[in-house]
Amino acid sequence: MKKLILLLPLILLNSCGSYNSIDSFYEAHKNDNQVTAIRVPQFMFTLVSEISPEMKSLVGNTRDLRYMQFPSKTESQTRFLNTQMNNFASSSFIEVFRKNDELKRNVVSIREKRDVVKEILIYNNDNATGSFLYFNGNFDPVKVRELAKNNQFEEFSKGLLPQMNLGTPGISQ
Repeated sequence: MKKLILLLPLILLNSCGSYNSIDSFYEAHKNDNQVTAIRVPQFMFTLVSEISPEMKSLVGNTRDLRYMQFPSKTESQTRFLNTQMNNFASSSFIEVFRKNDELKRNVVSIREKRDVVKEILIYNNDNATGSFLYFNGNFDPVKVRELAKNNQFEEFSKGLLPQMNLGTPGISQ
């Protein structure tokens, strides 16, 4: 009984903290070695929306857009990233698309409020790099499902880095 009483507050604390898990994850890992972390400011949303017409309509309803890319060359790095995605997806996100190929992953998860998608989390891992793409705003669930089904979020992720012109001020390769 004493163990149960001690365990209950921990479970409650964990469930309350899960809403900001994306924020916590971003803050905890944005300074890690070989990590690319982008938090797109509002004034750049128009630039980012030019990646594709579909993304233009999606980005128009976005309040927060973040992207993180991690090295995933070892099995332990890949397992860590896969576990992080599973933790996000299990904490009030609904998976709308998942493709597993051994340790490789492609996952699209959403968080809804009534008939509007409020958050979208896209995770891709190809055993070389793992990436998280996060949208917060008000989105049409039918449109989100269509974009996930047609793999357009992955195309958006690939187009985001060149669109942000990251080669200019950064570390030389």
